[in-house]
Amino acid sequence: MSAEKKNIKKALLSVGGLVIMMVILLLVNVLFARVTLRWDATEDNLYSLSEGSQNLLDNLKNPVNIKVFYSKSLVNIPPAFNTYANQVIDFLSEYQYYAKGKISLEIFDPRPDSEEEDWAKRYGIKGINLSTGDTFYMGLVATSLDQEYAIPFLDPAGEERLEYELTRIISRVQSAKKQKVGVISTLPVFGAPSPTMNMQQVSAEPWLFIEQLKETYDVTEIKTDAETIPDDLDLLLIIHPKGFSESIEYAIDQYILHGGNALVCVDPFATMDQSRQQTKASSMKRFFSAWGISMETGKAVIDFDFPTRLRGQNNQIESNPAWLSLQQEAFNQNALVTSQIESVLFPIAGALKKKSDSGYEYETLIESSANSMLQEAFMVQFGTKHIRSEFQPSIDTYDLAVRIRGKFKTSFPDGSPENKENLESSEKKDKKPAEANDESLKEGIDQATVILVADTDFLWDQYYVQKQNFLGHILTRMFNDNLNFFLNSVEMLAGGDNLISIRSRGSFDRPFTTVQMLEKKAQAQWLDREKELERRVEETNRKLQELQGQKDASQKFIMSEEQEAEIQRFEEEKQRIKRELKLVRRHLRSEIEALGMTVKFVNIFLMPILVSMAGIGYALYQRKKSINKAS
Repeated sequence: MSAEKKNIKKALLSVGGLVIMMVILLLVNVLFARVTLRWDATEDNLYSLSEGSQNLLDNLKNPVNIKVFYSKSLVNIPPAFNTYANQVIDFLSEYQYYAKGKISLEIFDPRPDSEEEDWAKRYGIKGINLSTGDTFYMGLVATSLDQEYAIPFLDPAGEERLEYELTRIISRVQSAKKQKVGVISTLPVFGAPSPTMNMQQVSAEPWLFIEQLKETYDVTEIKTDAETIPDDLDLLLIIHPKGFSESIEYAIDQYILHGGNALVCVDPFATMDQSRQQTKASSMKRFFSAWGISMETGKAVIDFDFPTRLRGQNNQIESNPAWLSLQQEAFNQNALVTSQIESVLFPIAGALKKKSDSGYEYETLIESSANSMLQEAFMVQFGTKHIRSEFQPSIDTYDLAVRIRGKFKTSFPDGSPENKENLESSEKKDKKPAEANDESLKEGIDQATVILVADTDFLWDQYYVQKQNFLGHILTRMFNDNLNFFLNSVEMLAGGDNLISIRSRGSFDRPFTTVQMLEKKAQAQWLDREKELERRVEETNRKLQELQGQKDASQKFIMSEEQEAEIQRFEEEKQRIKRELKLVRRHLRSEIEALGMTVKFVNIFLMPILVSMAGIGYALYQRKKSINKAS
């Protein structure tokens, strides 16, 4: 009876233990359902927001509604689009989390002839016609109060800019007021000439980049002899600063020290400078010294890796290395300003350099190749032949566009020009100078960001756009990214610190790098064998021609024994090389297959084996423990 009671007791304990375990699991689930644990295990933190985005979300004034239009019900969705859409939706959940309820997210499936499709069209979401005849939508719109901005299509190719684009549209819908951009230029960018310009050489129309700016921003022209910079500017553009008055330079200095951002374009030889002044160079030496930057005035970068095909003085087409047609390898792919830029034309550009004692943040955006040098800018007028004769390549690259940031020091250590004049006047009169009543800032009170470009001509319409009159309409076609680079810079600088701090993100695509390395290795071996085969073909042809030349005229059409033997040797060599090429392919396939088997084993069997080993180890431990108790 006692044994029976023991069995009943054990059964009750087992049932009770199961019930208690279920209750504990239920309570744990309820408890952790209210707790949000977030851990981004990706290598490049693809699902984590940068500090700039988090700051923006922490300070949202008005609630934002994000509507995603994604045709997920379509059967034949391209796999890349389907995967990317889900990644974007997951990423948007991070925005919801950090916004603490100020961002709402809605997902719509715009089926054909549905209300959702009508909404997508109204918001400007771009539909793509698939080969099946269906229309595929994958875009989003952000709305807040009476403001709305859309991303018409979420292109997987632009995933590195995803966070920047999302943060940008959230920032834009927060205010109905246009951002204000001020422009100071000695070039006729507004279409009206300055007093020093030749009237016959100036177009009455504003340059295209000014027209583009006016579509998005409130653009204000600031004269070169102005004494103040408007306090409400979001960004200051300085283009070809030549012959500026001290008053406007001082106003620029104080604007920067108050934390104002600026885009500055200087030039060692501005082809669009049609003034009667002898020099066509511009610089900001006074400012560069305070900003920890140097630029050799009047010296241009000559780069034989990025030449431009132009018509020379002899009316012949030639590759001019002073006109830089820069390609992708010249652009900083980690900077959002240049990450999507493919080509830029810089006609006669200078070189920027960071000083060794500079303590400010410095980032290269565009640089030359190592096959370049500095040369006097006026020498380019003598043609490519002269440039080539004087060329000696440098082992270093030259910075053509840079971004600097920091709390800068003043370029006017003696104070404002007016205060300086008063002090000098007092000294001349042998009077004791009065206490300086100068409220000039000597050091920045806030961080400022400046993008410097060592060229101004890249903004002239003819260097990046072709215009054609078609039935009374002006059609434009961009043939490089000059305008895109400029507008990217303006948009980022005008967006403030939050947008400036966002970096280009890593790619969601995780390629099999080991497989790619194996393929590259095999390809290199393949190319070596192919080159050897080509060399043998050339060598055989040469020997055959030599043997043919040794024949008499009567034997020209008869193949000699030496020729037959040479052809036979070549055929044997060709078969040997072909066998080696097959071995290269076979070895590559075997290595890739072995790697694939290893990956499959890890994915399918490794975890079950580890769990089984852990279970066996735990069982042995329990058995040993029970034996010790019994003994």
